[in-house]
Amino acid sequence: MTKAENAYRTITEVAELLQVQASVLRFWETQFHQIKPLKRMGRRYYSAEDVVLLARIRDELYKEGYTIKGVQKRLKESSGDISLQISASDRNVTDVFVREITDIRDFLADYI
Repeated sequence: MTKAENAYRTITEVAELLQVQASVLRFWETQFHQIKPLKRMGRRYYSAEDVVLLARIRDELYKEGYTIKGVQKRLKESSGDISLQISASDRNVTDVFVREITDIRDFLADYI
């Protein structure tokens, strides 16, 4: 059974989806005030919007070569509306998850 696209995800699930360590996600929370996971009983739960934003941060840092300060500036320059913080092709959260999962499957296929 898979989760609904708008279901909250744990830090472990998000870390696996984005292929980063959970500690990286916790660090990014300290650097990017836009990331606001729900915290219950010491656990973090990320919304679909959080995951999209985290994917953007990851891509800008790792793929586009921006620094933390550079990404902070880009996020600050864009409005607080999440739809403006992601590219037009990423506006549908489902598309983002499908693309991320496909990337992970393609990556793993090379090692299996």
